Amino acid sequence: MMKTFMTTGAALALGIIACAASAQDPAPEYGYGWEDKNSVTGTDFMVSAANPIAAQAGYDVLAAGGTAADAMIAVQLMLNLVEPQSSGIGGGAFLLYWDASSRTLTTFDAREKAPANATPERFLLPDGEKMPWTEAISGGQAVGVPGILRLMEVTHNLYGKKDWASLFQSTIEQAEQGFEVSPRMANSILSTVERDRSVGVFPAARAYFFNKDGTPLQAGTLLKNPEFAQTLRNLADQGAGAFYSGPIAEDIVAAVDATSKVENNITLEDMAAYRVKIRPAVCAEYRDYDVCGMGPPTSGGLTVGQILGILSNFDLKGTGWNAEMAHLYAEAAKLAYADRALYMADSDFVDVPVKGLLDTDYLKLRSEMIDPSAASEKRQAGEPPRDHTALFAPSQNPDRPGTSHIVIRDQYGNALSMTTTIETAFGSRVFVRGFLLNNELTDFDRAPKDGDRLVANRVEGGKRPRSSMSPTIVMKDGAPYLLIGSPGGSRIINYVAKTIIAIVDWEMDPQDAIETGHFVHRNGSSMDLEQGTSAAEFADALTAKGHEVKEVDLNSGLHAILIKDGQLIGAADPRREGVALGQ
Repeated sequence: MMKTFMTTGAALALGIIACAASAQDPAPEYGYGWEDKNSVTGTDFMVSAANPIAAQAGYDVLAAGGTAADAMIAVQLMLNLVEPQSSGIGGGAFLLYWDASSRTLTTFDAREKAPANATPERFLLPDGEKMPWTEAISGGQAVGVPGILRLMEVTHNLYGKKDWASLFQSTIEQAEQGFEVSPRMANSILSTVERDRSVGVFPAARAYFFNKDGTPLQAGTLLKNPEFAQTLRNLADQGAGAFYSGPIAEDIVAAVDATSKVENNITLEDMAAYRVKIRPAVCAEYRDYDVCGMGPPTSGGLTVGQILGILSNFDLKGTGWNAEMAHLYAEAAKLAYADRALYMADSDFVDVPVKGLLDTDYLKLRSEMIDPSAASEKRQAGEPPRDHTALFAPSQNPDRPGTSHIVIRDQYGNALSMTTTIETAFGSRVFVRGFLLNNELTDFDRAPKDGDRLVANRVEGGKRPRSSMSPTIVMKDGAPYLLIGSPGGSRIINYVAKTIIAIVDWEMDPQDAIETGHFVHRNGSSMDLEQGTSAAEFADALTAKGHEVKEVDLNSGLHAILIKDGQLIGAADPRREGVALGQ
């Protein structure tokens, strides 16, 4: 398909711009049950985000004439306050931004970075064994240099209309006045206690997320965060630079050191050196569309593109939304996840064969490996066209689900899709200046080698860990057609790919597409079907084809905006608390 839009080229570092499934895979982040929702239709602007208060903050900015970039800042800051377990200024993100005036799609990498002095043995014990995951996630050893504030700064300088400081005001006021703890936040706190991974392991977080008697905060509790309000005041007045040097940076470095189990942690030099990177968009043809995502260090764009590219060789609509289709989907996902495990990591450190992995002839050959009548064994990576020989061992590290997704389209035609995270729910549990720090470094493989072969996604100084985050913009006729993404750890790829298929092949309303039951395969031992949904009804037929099937909760947090026939159709996942708002 001939593209009629531009994407950015080589990776560019930006600072200030002038005006495969593992056996030790945790359950998904706590969901919300199920709340029936309807699509929201507008013609001027739309925002869909994971909490009603945060979505309202974005709506207010858009209604006042702000751009999608302006609204993103307001939404992200409010999410940090009201959904602190999932994202915030102590974390990182991947952002796709469509600038309507230049007809350009730009992808921003604000992924957290390992400290410059970090070594591949960071998560190895003295005996050479891996540090247990439950130990690795809590404390400063897991914290990467955060990227969110630099991302806000860069996108505001490029695309913003509103005054920087004004975008902080709604969250500052909410933090001072207080907000009601939501059911999902309360249950997320409780869940960390029940799983023996308490967010209260360190005193600062314990004082904020627990009552004085030591019990977790309950839903409906009025919670104030004056310390966060003061942090935001400083950032509003002094800019993002005040996060990366000066007292805030000093407090971050001190908190990391005080809680770390290892040496070579974040330094003030690491903080000051952080830059957002513009990287090439990864676009794959699917039917009459270009499905565009973020390239490495996230595996999301490539793996979603591979799944869809393999399935483009099948008539899914003719097959029907049934077990036959779910089988084809699972087999395609297994092939894509096998390639993901071997080839995908930070492309500044590893030569990732991006073009080869999405080569249509290669994906056609992979599709011919699928038997429509029988499940395959665990798949091995293929051999895509490339200019090098892969010497790496497959990764064994799954991403952890503690993430949020935002989609926005403004009245000027600009649009964005952003997945934002602090890694596991509540990140590293290190709480400083009113916000949590990420534990993103646990997205690296804790074991740097498998036998004699290095693992591509091993820890290295200054490297960004691999992710599955899949912020996506589907393009039609050279313009955005669908904005979509989800939290969910390494399951994100499945959630996004399945929902795109529902919208593109079946022309489902985005709300209906999000609500279809999930089926997930990550090239592990089993296929997950979302219990209590239509997907669970496929179990017997899939078992008959040889799949090992498990019915489980699959707590996606999909948000989408469909741009069709002059209308904006917003949708939010019924499995979480999010809403779409527009006019």
